[in-house]
Amino acid sequence: MNTAISPEMETLKTKLKTTWEAGDFAEIAKGIETTAEAFVERLNIEPGTKVLDVACGSGNLAIIAAKKGAEVTGIDIAENLIDAAKRRAAAEGLEIKFEQGDAEAMPYAEDSFDLVMTMFGAMFAPRPAVTASELVRVCKPGGRIAMANWTPTGFAGQMFKLSTKYLPPPDMPPPVLWGVPDEVRARFDGRVTDLQITPRMADMQFDFPPEDVVALFKKYFGPTVMAFKALDPSRHQELTDDMLSLWNENNISTDGKTHAKGEYLEVIATK
Repeated sequence: MNTAISPEMETLKTKLKTTWEAGDFAEIAKGIETTAEAFVERLNIEPGTKVLDVACGSGNLAIIAAKKGAEVTGIDIAENLIDAAKRRAAAEGLEIKFEQGDAEAMPYAEDSFDLVMTMFGAMFAPRPAVTASELVRVCKPGGRIAMANWTPTGFAGQMFKLSTKYLPPPDMPPPVLWGVPDEVRARFDGRVTDLQITPRMADMQFDFPPEDVVALFKKYFGPTVMAFKALDPSRHQELTDDMLSLWNENNISTDGKTHAKGEYLEVIATK
């Protein structure tokens, strides 16, 4: 596959890197730790398994896998998230190799990993065909590629849709297309020997009310931080109110906390 990058794509990638380095996704990732644990648990990782966590963020998946005795590497486009992941691993006394890098051009040899996994991460790379090719390339024959991808109609998909009401989306395929089964099949077509696609629900849980969750996203979630920066200040309250309405509508907690369910696709491909 031709992975040459046009000047326009270079500009977009720089913008995406800046977006994910805005705020601190590590604070958001705490709300989906139980979902990450369940996702990794289903992968039945054995000690000694060579694992790559792509778009690893602050290390939710990588740390769980390392605790199971896996030999883990994590890669992410955002320097600050790699730094956060390194701090978490050090605090846990875990040996994990974390490095900054691009999911579309990973610095690993072909057939390097038994398991290549990504949760709500690689789906945000701008060229899905290139991403799919890279995920398969670094996976060993007979190894697995495991993805968790938000769906367009689920809660997270609705959050992303909301932002487009205020600002035009980046010039790239919508990331939530990774949550459409037919799209996933097309992207892996001819590259894998088996493909299992299962809709699942993610728990997004925070120990405070939706008002505070919205404030958290405005401070720490890169895409939200950048949306408010780009948006005319006269519309800030309107967007804040829309975000709060969405969280309130989806909050199933009755004790003053926040618990929303978000649909995602679990994709397990065998090379």
